[in-house]
Amino acid sequence: MTETEAAPELPAGPPKKGGLAQRVLPWLIALACFGYLYTRISGAAAREQMGLVPYLAGIFGDVSWGSWLALMIPYSFLFFLIDTLVIWSVVRWFNDAKLRYLDILPIRGSSYILSILNEQVGKGAMALYLNRRHDVPGWEVGSSMIFVMFCEFYYLLMWATIGYFLRRDSLPPEFAAIPGVAIAALVFLAVFLMFFSGRLSFGEELRKRQLFKSFREAKLWQYGAVVVLRSPALLSAVVIYTLALRLFGVEVGFGEMLGYLPVIFFGAATPGPMRTVAITLWVVLFPGHEGQMAAFGFVQHNFFIFFNAAIGVIFLRRANRELFDGEALERQPT
Repeated sequence: MTETEAAPELPAGPPKKGGLAQRVLPWLIALACFGYLYTRISGAAAREQMGLVPYLAGIFGDVSWGSWLALMIPYSFLFFLIDTLVIWSVVRWFNDAKLRYLDILPIRGSSYILSILNEQVGKGAMALYLNRRHDVPGWEVGSSMIFVMFCEFYYLLMWATIGYFLRRDSLPPEFAAIPGVAIAALVFLAVFLMFFSGRLSFGEELRKRQLFKSFREAKLWQYGAVVVLRSPALLSAVVIYTLALRLFGVEVGFGEMLGYLPVIFFGAATPGPMRTVAITLWVVLFPGHEGQMAAFGFVQHNFFIFFNAAIGVIFLRRANRELFDGEALERQPT
């Protein structure tokens, strides 16, 4: 049996645990972020001559939650539809799977439940579905998921760079690193594309591995297509987050939000403690509004994750049936 024909092998024993530092570091970063937030918020409460709890209760009480939900619920559904469109497109390009867009909706929605813990775990669930339901080799599906994540990095970096040049005078000094990161990323991309197109002679064995099938077959326009397909979600988020932040009593322009949001989204999409860092970043970016920004970052981030999971619950029964029901695993006629 060749590597292409074989499903991914399970490890022979229990997975190895990382070192003590690797396991402790995320907790230390998270604790540092929470300590920073507590210090800033308690300081803001003291300036208002209020206790911490009444100060935060007043912030939450001032928000028009009906208006906020009217913004966030449609945006969450729009993101779900666009996210599914990207996955469907990439799978059709590289995995020879005759799938309808509606076939991907249930499993993508259900994977949001697992994404509460880790976005990569959610993508792993989609890989399992495509392997069982449509006989797509596991390594090939994994290759497609890696391709999506690779393109998402450049999608966020592109918009962060555009936002920086639009609003660089109003952004914190740390954001001045964005153009340099963008240049380095473009240089890496050029070498990366030459490597997988075979123009570079080294690394032949690595290039031929099935896990990199999507990168070997990808054309430049397909990288760009993922960025284009994803972009309406980011641009919609700029509008929604700007309007939502105004409900918390903080005025911000759309151009300024375009500078902030891709960086924050990139941090939130990173596994581990970076999600906590992303929430903390709202407070750093808007000094003088510590309580409002802490509340905003916490509510926005958690609502998006848990409401997407609620969308997944709608599709969970069908996804489970198609994954684990013996009859549903039979290939459907096309």
